[in-house]
Amino acid sequence: MARRAQVFAGWGRRVFVWLSIAAAAAVLAGCGTRGFSLEEAVADRSLLTGSVSRHQPDIPADPVAASDEETIRNAVSSAVVEAVGEDGIGWANAATGSRGAIRGISERQDKSRLCRRFTASRESFDGVHLYRGETCLGPARIWTMTAFDRVE
Repeated sequence: MARRAQVFAGWGRRVFVWLSIAAAAAVLAGCGTRGFSLEEAVADRSLLTGSVSRHQPDIPADPVAASDEETIRNAVSSAVVEAVGEDGIGWANAATGSRGAIRGISERQDKSRLCRRFTASRESFDGVHLYRGETCLGPARIWTMTAFDRVE
């Protein structure tokens, strides 16, 4: 490098750092002189970015009970009604540790769809309870639980 260039070697980096510090100080000084008010901290309600439905999907209050309900629905829908005896069929949910028996499965036609009514017991960490339910085969050939009520 030529001797004249050696004098300015590293000079650009020092000038850049000095200018960066000076610019940051000027920005901070500008913020401090204007001040801060609570009115400016409030959300700007004049902007609308889109419409969001306030309706939330129905989320079951107890995910354990919902999982057990789904397991019972699957057992009822896959059962051979004529083969279910007085003892019924057993069910167990490995995910929740619940188990029970399904009895009294009966089929009926409801407005061109097949429905099955049943009685099920549910033994879980919160005790043993009896339920009456109904599951129907929908137009998409999917079984859905139309009723599942605890018997008091």
